[in-house]
Amino acid sequence: MKLIIAIVQDEDAAELSRALIKKEIRATKLATSGSFLKAGNTTFMIGIEDQKVDEVIEIIKTYSHKREQYLTPNMAMGSAMLNKSVEVTVGGATIFVLPVESFIHF
Repeated sequence: MKLIIAIVQDEDAAELSRALIKKEIRATKLATSGSFLKAGNTTFMIGIEDQKVDEVIEIIKTYSHKREQYLTPNMAMGSAMLNKSVEVTVGGATIFVLPVESFIHF
């Protein structure tokens, strides 16, 4: 048994949730936010049998998209402020797979 923790952008969460439900994969969703862009994320916690881990990861990959976004850093550079927007790639998914000693569902 494994615990998959997947952090995805909020924009991808609804489609990913529907895909997991369609495959009868149970997940708990948590509203989270990242520290880099301070943007909303959704964290999925999924308890799954070892042989289904790769299937779940493929579903997450399919529904977690990378996007280009502009960030205004507002960093002090000496006595001047740097206010130029910088294009960054965000999105995709961050996935952790952890061993589970016990899984109880009732």
